[in-house]
Amino acid sequence: MRLREPLLLPFAAFAAGIAVAYYQPVNLAEASLAVAALSVLAVAGYVTGTRRGAAAAGLTAAAFAGTVVLALHPTAARPSLSVRDNLPAIFEGCVADPALTATDRERFVFELAPGARVQVSLSSHDGRFPALPYGTHLEFQGRVRQTHNYNDPGAFDNVHYLARRQIYWNATGDAASVRVLPGHCGNPFTAFIFAVRARAVARLDALYADNPYAAGMMQATLMGANAKLDRMWTEDYRATGTYHALVISGTHVMVLSALFLFFLRLCAVPRGSAIVLTIVAAWFYAGITGYSEPVLRAAAGMTLFGIGRFFFREGRLLNILAAIAIAFLAVDPEQLFDAGFQLSFIAVALIGAFVAPILEATSVPLAHSLADLNDPGKDLRLPPKSAQFRVEMRLLARTLELVLHFPARLARIAVTAIGRFCFFAWDMAVTSFFLQLGLALPMIVWFHRTTISGITANVVIVPLLGAVVPVGFLAIVLNSPALAHVGAWLLHLSRAAAGLHAHWEPEWRIPAPPLWLGALFAAALILAAWRKTSRWFRTAAWAGFAASLAAIVIHPFAPVLQPGKLELSAIDVGQGDSLLVAFPRGQLMLIDAGGIPSFGRVKKSGLDIGEDIVSPWLWSRSIRRLDIVAMTHAHEDHMGGISAVLRNFRPRELWTGATQDSPEWRTVRATAESLHIPIRQMQRSAPFMFGGASVQVLAPGPDYLADATPKNDDSLVMRLRFGATSFLLTGDMEKKIERDLAANGLLEHDDVLKVGHHGSRTSSTPEFLDLERPAFGIISVGFDNSYGHPHPSVIHELAERRIATLRTDDDGLITITSDGKRLRLGSP
Repeated sequence: MRLREPLLLPFAAFAAGIAVAYYQPVNLAEASLAVAALSVLAVAGYVTGTRRGAAAAGLTAAAFAGTVVLALHPTAARPSLSVRDNLPAIFEGCVADPALTATDRERFVFELAPGARVQVSLSSHDGRFPALPYGTHLEFQGRVRQTHNYNDPGAFDNVHYLARRQIYWNATGDAASVRVLPGHCGNPFTAFIFAVRARAVARLDALYADNPYAAGMMQATLMGANAKLDRMWTEDYRATGTYHALVISGTHVMVLSALFLFFLRLCAVPRGSAIVLTIVAAWFYAGITGYSEPVLRAAAGMTLFGIGRFFFREGRLLNILAAIAIAFLAVDPEQLFDAGFQLSFIAVALIGAFVAPILEATSVPLAHSLADLNDPGKDLRLPPKSAQFRVEMRLLARTLELVLHFPARLARIAVTAIGRFCFFAWDMAVTSFFLQLGLALPMIVWFHRTTISGITANVVIVPLLGAVVPVGFLAIVLNSPALAHVGAWLLHLSRAAAGLHAHWEPEWRIPAPPLWLGALFAAALILAAWRKTSRWFRTAAWAGFAASLAAIVIHPFAPVLQPGKLELSAIDVGQGDSLLVAFPRGQLMLIDAGGIPSFGRVKKSGLDIGEDIVSPWLWSRSIRRLDIVAMTHAHEDHMGGISAVLRNFRPRELWTGATQDSPEWRTVRATAESLHIPIRQMQRSAPFMFGGASVQVLAPGPDYLADATPKNDDSLVMRLRFGATSFLLTGDMEKKIERDLAANGLLEHDDVLKVGHHGSRTSSTPEFLDLERPAFGIISVGFDNSYGHPHPSVIHELAERRIATLRTDDDGLITITSDGKRLRLGSP
């Protein structure tokens, strides 16, 4: 294997060097000197015939080269603006990534200066948006703010992700304020590519004017234009492990390149010219998709493969893969830590290491033997197994002639077609099986998902969506409603298949395994792929792989908790609330799960706080189940993420404050009922023991009447007491309920106060704070939010009483633990 794919080991060493330097920075001068010295040793060893020593020195040099590449990778200083965040201002610049328009928004990337870009989102009162192609010089009035992360341990670093694309701010504005200025920016070739993309998107809009689902899915699948893609449409694909077939990926390049090459050869274009034109087409498609990284990598692979075929060289998949990986990592070594990079390369490596050898030993020679079935002379030039298969297929065709009276030609065509279909199904099943096994670890690490139905779902859905790609592009090129209808039918068929599989898919959500277990999984898989070992050794490797996979899926690891202590953690969910309470005996309660208010918009944010923020943090602590989920009240910034949390953690009960028959509450209630989770509407009660601590519900009171619409005063208010310490959790309780609690003698000193309504001046009156006298006040609030929370008067009142104020927008995740006597601030 080392001789057949000589670049694999250098790539592994190079990537290992990048990984080591990422977590443990090295001295650039020393690493460079090591690369030079080891390279000399490698050359000397090769010249003198000491091949093993030369190989060892060369691989070590490659590892040090990885550390050098990462050290040299430029980290640009973050640019700054002269205007403060969220202040109205007029911005001038050029459109760097063209506008994509949804029903209520127009989004594009705007370049203020070279290397300083803004993500812009424009709204419109009348639903009309200006045409803003690439290179448009314009100005608009809006508010801008720096990109910001949810500062919870293990959260996705969105700031760094966008900075790598030179995007440092988000801006909002009114489409009516846009004024196109004279002149253009950018380069003509990019402008041409984006113009083609815009025409294609416009044509899809026209072809699917009455089918928003097909229009949104086609634009996302063919060109990566996600503006009209609703997250709801893709949930079944995510659950069944087939989402990769939906998004822009290397598969699209492969399908389009194969069809384009076939068409050119059909038109009698010379072989060399056809290969060159196909490579050019692959790079052109990369431009149309916005130079997305998966397509760029696939285009590079197509280029290497095409060059090899042009010079009549055998293209080895793993060798090509290693060459592309080294090239891309040399340009941007941080790609090694991207989920897309890892999944793409691991998937192709699995195909090269496991799928291709199996298919070459089973279906490939038999499928090739189906050609010219009526020529018995060809049997003599084939291996015995293939020749015997051809004889049997001719006998089957002859049977069809005699029994069903098929014409001879039709019988051969039918037998050949059925045979090819069966081989195709076998190929897809083998590919899907090994991809599901090999990608289990990265899928769990990155997305906390594993599936059973993915093995069969991929067999059905991948070919369907693969067919969508050429059909969709032909519909665009020919402006054909008939082909557009075929494409829509394929999309709906794939959606039905995904829904059918998702219906019986248990959708396990699994925390990431310990590092040692992940390393065991990877090592066992690599050893199982090593062909130059005995059968016994490979059997042992597969046994180790199966054992490690079972341990990863079962995840028999206890949650990261502090036994015998009460923990309160305020999760940074932006402008919303989400609190985790870990009780002394290990029971877990999540109070609220954040959310993004929709303000009446039909299409809601693509970010689900419960799925994308709260759940990953819980999984990072090895939590798989919750005992209680409590919804304080039915405002979206508190309960928007609860449905996802209910699905992911299946609590024993759902507690609520006062509720109304609102659409949002109906969604949460339906989710709970479908999962058979009992719902308890809590009211004021005497203290009761739960998980080794005392819980007392203070509000809603027995006489509280909820209005027709959700209100802050609907909030579930609880006091938790453990030993001599206590915590008051207020939801969005306002002055009216504060006065009611005081009048009923329910306010007393609490050590920790979750400040009501994000520090708004509608809560936390001086009288309330005087009765509570907490040592700590926790404010859950969004960074630089438009509500002005927390209000300066509340901050003043807290400071005047010497209450230590902790804020999620400044401090990120906030954790306070109690041993019953003392409080401790810090990580669990």
